Amino acid sequence: MNSSVLEIVNQSVIIAFVFRSDRQMKFSFLEAAAPEAVTTLPTSTLRGLDFERSTACARLLESMGLIDLAGKVSVRWNGRMRSCAGRATWPVALIELNPKLVEISREEVRRTMLHELAHLVAYERNGNRRIQAHGIQWQQACADLGIPWERATHELSLPSRTLKRRWHYYCPSCEASFERVRKFKSRVACYDCCRKVNLGYYHEDFRLREMKLPES
Repeated sequence: MNSSVLEIVNQSVIIAFVFRSDRQMKFSFLEAAAPEAVTTLPTSTLRGLDFERSTACARLLESMGLIDLAGKVSVRWNGRMRSCAGRATWPVALIELNPKLVEISREEVRRTMLHELAHLVAYERNGNRRIQAHGIQWQQACADLGIPWERATHELSLPSRTLKRRWHYYCPSCEASFERVRKFKSRVACYDCCRKVNLGYYHEDFRLREMKLPES
């Protein structure tokens, strides 16, 4: 990889991803990576388009032969993010980063940006074919971007707020359940059950059932 590109990229952030419809839920609770030295960059100045990081991502994509994706990728700082560190949206090729990441370390910013870029690469390579969010296609993209051992989730010390959970979801097969603040807008299935019978792809038999929780 070009050293000048790495130098530009070496300032970037981690983990969340905007799912497409007919998606599976997968929850991972992994140990946090050891943080590097905390930076003193003013997070209040980080907002909107980050031209430098957008350019770095475009150069990486060009080196991988993904010219169309390189032509539209953009990196933006989203101050409305709370516990979410990063997010990738395809096919608009948008990467959003939480400004609070710079208070953790530059390495977290860099790895999160590449983590989210890998999502865009995986979907761009596979077109409209449904793939797992952190499946083999994403893992290959991570390797191609120089982070071959990237994990699906990291735990970061990001501020969060407590919101009342109003929706209860459960799997009709294994009966695993959880609660959410917001209602899902599209079909969601139990990942573990889908993995057992359908290689992790969405299966209608395991579509999560929902129930609105009573107001208190």
